[in-house]
Amino acid sequence: MGRAGLNRKTALATLTLTLAAEAPDLDVLGRFRGPAFAFAHHRGFTHSFLGTPICAAAVVGFVYLLWRLRGRKTKDPNLPPRWGLLFGYACLAGLSHILLDFTNNYGVRPFWPFSEKWYSWDIVFIVEPIMLALLILGLVVPALLGLVDREIGVRKQGPRGRLAAALALVGVVLMWGIRDYEHRRALSALESREYEGVNPLRVSAYPTWINPFHWNGVVETPAFFALAPVNSSSAEVDPEDEMEIRYKPEETPVTLAAKRSYLGRIYLDWAQYPIVETEELGGPQDGYIVHFQDLRFLDVPSAVNGDRGRRVLGASVELDRNLHVLGDVFGTGKDQVVAPEPD
Repeated sequence: MGRAGLNRKTALATLTLTLAAEAPDLDVLGRFRGPAFAFAHHRGFTHSFLGTPICAAAVVGFVYLLWRLRGRKTKDPNLPPRWGLLFGYACLAGLSHILLDFTNNYGVRPFWPFSEKWYSWDIVFIVEPIMLALLILGLVVPALLGLVDREIGVRKQGPRGRLAAALALVGVVLMWGIRDYEHRRALSALESREYEGVNPLRVSAYPTWINPFHWNGVVETPAFFALAPVNSSSAEVDPEDEMEIRYKPEETPVTLAAKRSYLGRIYLDWAQYPIVETEELGGPQDGYIVHFQDLRFLDVPSAVNGDRGRRVLGASVELDRNLHVLGDVFGTGKDQVVAPEPD
């Protein structure tokens, strides 16, 4: 955004935009209070419309401090910093961060603290290689052209790369439009069929990392979930032998106790397709471990090789025989130490 033209309006624009675009992820500092606490507050206040101007003000204050420490010097003495405009740029950068996080399938809570509801567009993977390639090229190509200009003795005044940066941003918007169209085709394909003779209650399609036309479909029926790969280029759901049925586990006093725990409450608030399974422990660890999994982050497995799918962003709650919560684990590792339940 800076190279697309905003750095021509005020000094320190690129620095302010860069810091403000990254500032919302300062919520990772919550990890110092444990993974469950970090999960509860990730993409919360700093990723909200209310938090954006507060983060922007903090960033502009930090940039002002750096400017003063440097003796009020900038690269271009004829382009002084305009602090009101820089605050607007910082807000714009913060909103761009929320937009980027909204496009993937993890989601954001933009109306926090007035609403804890999560919103997600579900059109790109959390790490989107096509978008990264567009943005990197928008920065690298002008730099390479600048080297060529210096070799042949051509000198150009002012910041470089305005056209390339603008084209990169346009390319990202076009990519979103294409992915949204493919996403709608995938949803239509999932909605248009029955699953073991039952019509779906709701369907979702989540992007994969490599193939932009391959989506992990999740279908909910009254009794089970169906995990169905879908190809949006042909708008067809893969055959039955590529589909997995996950029956909804029976609710028990153990699962209810786990759902009432700190981690259980925040996990179910975030998850779109939660499935809860109980593992009974024996011996000195007499009790239960209740596993939480959101099916949108479970790779759709293939019945050909019997793969049950890779768990991502799962969580577990440990209970004793009296259904008292002993602690919790957030993550994917089976051998993690169970952390005490937060106060």
